[in-house]
Order: sequence, then structure tokens, then C-alpha cells
Amino acid sequence: MRRATRRGRFGFTLVETSISTIANGILVIVVGVLFMSGNQAWQKTYAAANSRPKQDALAVSVAFGGMGRRANRLDYMLYTISGSALVPALPETSDPEEVVWADAVEFRYWDVPLDDTDSHGLVDVTKTATAYALFYLDNNQLKVDYGPYPPGAAPEDGGARNTSGVTTQVLAENVSAANEGGAFSHTTLNRVGQGAVRIDILLTDPITGEAINVSTATLMRNIWPR
Repeated sequence: MRRATRRGRFGFTLVETSISTIANGILVIVVGVLFMSGNQAWQKTYAAANSRPKQDALAVSVAFGGMGRRANRLDYMLYTISGSALVPALPETSDPEEVVWADAVEFRYWDVPLDDTDSHGLVDVTKTATAYALFYLDNNQLKVDYGPYPPGAAPEDGGARNTSGVTTQVLAENVSAANEGGAFSHTTLNRVGQGAVRIDILLTDPITGEAINVSTATLMRNIWPR
């Protein structure tokens, strides 16, 4: 009696090969779609985080806050701008406490060390600062002027903005005041500023039209003379 032999089957049939090819193709397409979606999402996130308005917002916050902390609390000025003249922004009512809005703020600070050659260790108490920084809106740009003090940004009672020996830096583009009263403000008590100056502006992306609100305050802690 002859025993039946069992033949092994090697390789794949045409149907199996076709199914495998289709499955691999679908897998490649799915992976490609996921990769492209992830890459697009990353690009959008990166663009949003590093857009020009976001960078300008960071630059404004750092410059404004840092300068305020260096400034003399007893010697700073807020101005309204009339043409090319700076006019001191003063309380408009008889209320003991009032929020005063302005178009510009002048911080006054020290940019030189004390005189080490003074053997008596005395300091000229009349010198409340040696330099100033004027933050202001010029059309749609936020600028800051750096110059010596005195003379400062303008005469004591207001007048033409000083341009002699001044370095100007543009901090941000496409800027507007968020409040119709002006971009800057502080609170006065019995007509005296309390040393906390606020900035409230809008930065608009010229491409998307998206607006970012930069609203922050800086507290001046340096007091001289005491």
C-alpha cells in the first residue's frame, strides 16, 4: 500500500501578495498623513510663538519693566504730546486720588557709579539722576529716547522734545494705544505720582490682523534723596 505524501507549499499566492501590498500602502499613507499633520501643527505653533508681535511684546515688557526698576521714584514725568512739544500730564480734577493718562513717560535714572575719589563719602543730593529714557508713540511705532539728564526729554514746564545727544530705539511696530486717554498712566495721590507707571498698548500683526494687548506696570523702588 502506497502512503500518500504531503507536499509543502512555499511562497505566496498572487492574492496574498496583492493584499500585503495594499496593506503596506495604506500604512505608508496613514503614517505620511500623521507626519504631515504633526509637522503643520508644529509649524503653526512655532510661528504663533515667534511672530513679530509676540517678539515685540516681549521686548516692550522687558525694556519698560527694566527701566522703571532703575528709575528714581521721586523724579519721573508723564507727558501728553502736542505736535513736537511735550506737555506735563497733570491731574484734571480736585479728587485726592486720580488716574492720569499720557502719551509718553520719562524715566530718570543713574548710569554712572558714585564718585569713588570723594574721601568724605558724600553724595550730591541735588543730583536725582544722570540719564533719562523717554517712552512714547510715534505714529504706529513705540520708541524710546535715551539721553543725558539734565537737560532731560523736555524743559521743566514742557516744550520741544530734546533731540540733542539722544539715541532713539524702535521697540515695536504697528502699535496703538489701547485706551483713548493714552498709552501710559499712573495714579496720583494729592497730585503726586506714586511711582507705579502702566503701559497699555495693542500690537497688531499686519498679515493676520491679530492684535495682542500688552498691559503691564513697573514699580520704581529707588528713592533719592530720602
